[in-house]
Amino acid sequence: MTQAQHTPTAFAREATELEYTVVINDEEQYSLWPTFRAVPAGWRAVGVTGSKDTCLAHIETVWTDMRPASLRRHMDGAAS
Repeated sequence: MTQAQHTPTAFAREATELEYTVVINDEEQYSLWPTFRAVPAGWRAVGVTGSKDTCLAHIETVWTDMRPASLRRHMDGAAS
């Protein structure tokens, strides 16, 4: 793709055509990562791969508490 072809629409189209994997970190925060790149340090794949929409749907289902795991543990301990 030439420089002139890199329009916002072209980037959006490329992003929807990519395959992604769902990753999670030690704080149990989720993200998408393109499958053609190595998963970054501190993150691990959870086993869900597919389109951006597929991965986002999975994250929406499993990530029901947006607080980092350390904060949840702290708040649970303070409530006891």
